[in-house]
Amino acid sequence: MQPSAIPTRGAADNPPNRFEPLALERDEEWHDPDEPPPRTQFYKDSSESIIAYNDSPDIGFRASVNPYRGCEHGCIYCYARPTHEYLGFSSGLDFETKIMVKLDAPALLRRELSSTRWEPQVIAMSGVTDCYQPVERRLKLTRGCLEVLAEFRNPVGIVTKNHLVTRDADLLAELARHQCAVVFISLTTLDTELRKIMEPRTAPPAARLDAIATLAQAGVPVGVLVAPVIPALNEPEIPALLTAAAKAGAKFAGHTVLRLPHAVAPLFERWLETHFPARKEKVLNRLRDLRGGKLNDPRFGLRMSGEGIFAEQIHQMFAVACRRAGIGGEPVQLSVDAFRRPAGRQMSLF
Repeated sequence: MQPSAIPTRGAADNPPNRFEPLALERDEEWHDPDEPPPRTQFYKDSSESIIAYNDSPDIGFRASVNPYRGCEHGCIYCYARPTHEYLGFSSGLDFETKIMVKLDAPALLRRELSSTRWEPQVIAMSGVTDCYQPVERRLKLTRGCLEVLAEFRNPVGIVTKNHLVTRDADLLAELARHQCAVVFISLTTLDTELRKIMEPRTAPPAARLDAIATLAQAGVPVGVLVAPVIPALNEPEIPALLTAAAKAGAKFAGHTVLRLPHAVAPLFERWLETHFPARKEKVLNRLRDLRGGKLNDPRFGLRMSGEGIFAEQIHQMFAVACRRAGIGGEPVQLSVDAFRRPAGRQMSLF
């Protein structure tokens, strides 16, 4: 049974968890048209550490902080959806309605930066899920972490789709004074209707462009991330996206090509069938051209860029559009030279 679209949600159902032996599937008889839409629920995450590390050769950071697991934004294409399966949830609706919240994130970050074992380095925020998703307005966990980072002058790089990042322009500007902050605003489309169904709870395109302008005016190094590039869907918008971002104040740019790990592939296929049935096969076939005949290629170095003639066309289009828009390719280099441990913090560990 093909699930129906749910307003303000990216996914329409919960596909099976690949780690669980049993799964429930709706059929014709298990369907209540009056069933209320799923509401967002928040659960306390009792993690005892907050800095995560990776050794992936195609990721530009080693350390990251994620105050939330799962994401209210509900972007249908999100590569992070399968991470929810490690918690016993689904990559589908569960990912965007069952949000794990790390209430102790600022305190844990302070403890870990205070340790003499901490080697000062760039910390990425939103390395997995967006640190400025809607609940952040109320909980302010990301702001709390930024207050700690500003106190220690530890460099941070942020990627977000939410205008809420401008709330913290004061802290980001303070960090930027010490070459310790950079922000990428993710901009995938200028089409407000496409945004509503593809990224249902994110900030509209105009708000993201305003976020770029606000941060740039505050002295925060800010760029644009065109990610993911979806062939035959938002791919033609690349020049317009970069032009708009440059006019708003973006000084550098990056891009990645859509990847569909694990359950994200069938979720994305069903989404295309629901919203773009006439374009579905063209999009999927172009993705297969980029991925050696498959919808996903997990190999390092290729998973975010693809390969072949169509991948090269995307990268060339992006490079030409950057030049025409006057945007550089590389962001500012962050520095750990200003890092400090405030007096009295280390002793609290013993």
